[in-house]
Amino acid sequence: MKRVFWIFLLPITLFSQNLPTGTWRFVLENAGGGIPFNAEILQKNQKFLLRIHNADESIDFDEVLVSEGKDSIFVPMNTFDACLALRLEGKQMRGAYKRHYNQTSQPLKAYFGEKYRFFAENKPSQIDFSGKWEVSFTNSEGRTYPAIALFKHDTKTSKITGTFLTTTGDYRFLEGEVMNNSLYLSTFDGAFAFLFKANFENNELKGEFWSAMNKQATWIARRNENATLPDASKITYLKEGYDKIEFSFPDLSGKKVSLTDEKYQNKVVILQIFGSWCPNCIDETAFLAEWYRKNKKKPVAIIALAYERKADFEYAKKMVEKVVKRFNVEYDFLIAGTNEKDIAEKTLPMLNGIFSYPTTIFIDKKGKVRKIHTGFSGPSTGEYYKTWRQEFNELINTLLKE
Repeated sequence: MKRVFWIFLLPITLFSQNLPTGTWRFVLENAGGGIPFNAEILQKNQKFLLRIHNADESIDFDEVLVSEGKDSIFVPMNTFDACLALRLEGKQMRGAYKRHYNQTSQPLKAYFGEKYRFFAENKPSQIDFSGKWEVSFTNSEGRTYPAIALFKHDTKTSKITGTFLTTTGDYRFLEGEVMNNSLYLSTFDGAFAFLFKANFENNELKGEFWSAMNKQATWIARRNENATLPDASKITYLKEGYDKIEFSFPDLSGKKVSLTDEKYQNKVVILQIFGSWCPNCIDETAFLAEWYRKNKKKPVAIIALAYERKADFEYAKKMVEKVVKRFNVEYDFLIAGTNEKDIAEKTLPMLNGIFSYPTTIFIDKKGKVRKIHTGFSGPSTGEYYKTWRQEFNELINTLLKE
């Protein structure tokens, strides 16, 4: 059996000459009409890679695997515990997006040479959806939550891009089209697949939000260039009677680490509540990894508290190490537990809760918590991302001077 396994997972090389390189259109099937995304299969150094495109973002998955002598293709999703499992059928592929962590899958099809996302033919829209929209989502339980939609709409081509900001983060890079005054947006980044649809009626957008197979919410949006969200620094806070964070978690070698360790004394410490499964956390990690490389000689430290999908240290370690390797992260990672809300909150009982991954906690040189920022506005949010980076640097510089 071991011999068969290792033959099965050989890197794709030139023996798979029949795999067409170029543009592919993928569709994750669901009851919402499918979640499409665009990608390329490229050949590099006698191997193949899959490059997924969502608006301004391109993500490379370079561990494409194949069963020798067959046309079964497997693409591990980088740092996420999932893969695409496909069978080549001429100029089409059929298979599934498989989530290993919970043993679920979603049917998937792919079509070579198709460059569109939702519609092969489209007509210019008479409505320009560009701008800021005030959004209210209502989930299946009837709970509502606010958001802000940021759209860029090319009325000549009907292409639309953008994202939704919420109090717990953004929905990253969305891309789609407008058809007959209805908009369609989707994204797939290896971890999450989202579909947003809406019709424009009476100066409102009324739509549905799908995640993977399931409908998550309905939503209503109205234009509002002054739309705001609750202050991200006031959502998560220390309970009365606390002014410090205390914990003792193992690092990737299994050694227990605490903020009282000598390594962190007289330093500004940034705590990152993190999960390798979380694309917003990955966005923040990309920023923090680069920032730390430039600033590590200063009296500053970053500690990521990893909350993973399984209560298994070796599994969690493996998933975190993928992130560390991918971004060449030089700061510390600790295995804090699982990401289940009730369990995760017990690990940091001084907080009023854990409401978002990521959540960033800023601690001064005396060990006191100075600010807690819930969620993360990533690169897809444009000016919001620039503002977050500016506020981050201003706060750190202030704490370093004290």
